[in-house]
Amino acid sequence: MAFEEFEVIPAVDMQDGEVVQLVQGERGTGKRYGDPVEAAERWVDAGAETLHLVDLDGAFEGERQNADAVEAILDAVDVDVQLGGGIRTAEDAIDLLDMGVDRVILGTAAVENPDIVAEISEEYPDSVLVSLDAKEGEVVVSGWTEGTGLDPAKAAQNYAELGAAGILFTDVDVEGKQAGVREEEVGRIVEAVDIPVVASGGVATVQDVVTLDVAGAAAVVVGTALYEGNFTLEEAKRAVHGEE
Repeated sequence: MAFEEFEVIPAVDMQDGEVVQLVQGERGTGKRYGDPVEAAERWVDAGAETLHLVDLDGAFEGERQNADAVEAILDAVDVDVQLGGGIRTAEDAIDLLDMGVDRVILGTAAVENPDIVAEISEEYPDSVLVSLDAKEGEVVVSGWTEGTGLDPAKAAQNYAELGAAGILFTDVDVEGKQAGVREEEVGRIVEAVDIPVVASGGVATVQDVVTLDVAGAAAVVVGTALYEGNFTLEEAKRAVHGEE
């Protein structure tokens, strides 16, 4: 999995068949932004080269709930799609990859069973993005409610050795608050591995996007800031790549 240049990836987080952005990943904090397929098409029209889909119901319930919306998005767009939320087994992941998802995002499943990364990668190389969510310097799972005792940089190295195509690193302490990003937290992960690091959490301004580019991230996932119109996808791309 190689991003040819730094990418700004819009998030399409789905709950009950609608696009939702949660604050700090907590249920009930969400603001709704309409139909997932319409959102996906809008971001692709605006220049997105990758879409970041999350089945929030799946993440909370442990099994995928928004499969119809995911399939509709896959039919509607012709860009890379990465999907997370409720993927608990290698079979789940391989079914999704067979269906046309380009990358699966594993969080809790990878922490509970690291070998799942190797198992999926054997069948679909370059397809597993391991999600490491860090709170106060510790990897957390189960909707950020349980600590694991794992250091995110060391965990990232372990998953790279198991065949992970990339690391999705979420800085939980700033996620959803639109209060800015922490360059040093992302930089630690980037320095620890040779695979791409996709940053997530805290982006409020175009400058935050630039900061993550400078920190060495291969891409950034942006949700609330784009939906709320803090900046456009075009503005973010222009800030990191110049005139397009």
